[in-house]
Amino acid sequence: MTSVKKPFKNSKHVALSVCLSGLYAISCFIPLFQILGSRNFITLAAMLAPTYGMLFGPFVGILSALVGGYIGFLMGVLSPMSLASGIVASFSAGLLRLKKRVLCISLYLFLLCVFTFYPPVGPFWLFPPFIWFQIIGLLILVWHASGKSNPTDFISFLAISLVSTLAGQIAGSVTFEVTYWPILIPDLNAWRGTWQALTFIYPIERTIIAIGSTIIGIAIHKALKGTSLTLDG
Repeated sequence: MTSVKKPFKNSKHVALSVCLSGLYAISCFIPLFQILGSRNFITLAAMLAPTYGMLFGPFVGILSALVGGYIGFLMGVLSPMSLASGIVASFSAGLLRLKKRVLCISLYLFLLCVFTFYPPVGPFWLFPPFIWFQIIGLLILVWHASGKSNPTDFISFLAISLVSTLAGQIAGSVTFEVTYWPILIPDLNAWRGTWQALTFIYPIERTIIAIGSTIIGIAIHKALKGTSLTLDG
């Protein structure tokens, strides 16, 4: 029976990932609000990424965000930073729902350290206050990981969404550093100005994304309850 159930479960996950990848790709074309100081937009995909991980786990989440996001990238509507952000956000949310807390904290810390200390353009070298909200996200992650909260309640969904979207934002920022330094943006003053300008902007954007992801996640969770499609369905 085990050998029968496992292939069925795997095939179900693959089929679910295919469907969710298509939905994710479409959501890349749906702008929600413009990124302050940029011509780019935050799309619906940014809210779906944590939701996928929370509801369907890290495997389905990361595969859907990778395939759907890559389609959006090829179509020119998703940047490499947004692609990396979605993948990490979905993966982190899935890890938290499966209570892989040590792994999630380790991933968050690793990404934060790489981003912060990336030489010579990381915030540590140019503008340390930039990471204030990312540190708050780490504290929320530790708090959530040490608790016994119900994973289906609003506070838990919101905590997972916020931590995951911040992990995604950090991954996107690392991708930004690797991609733009030193060829595209060689001026350190320009990097310093970027961190200073975004210090109080990205927390607002990430909070909006987390709230939207929470609302979507709770609605879908209730709709799919009892269908065996979600982690606790």
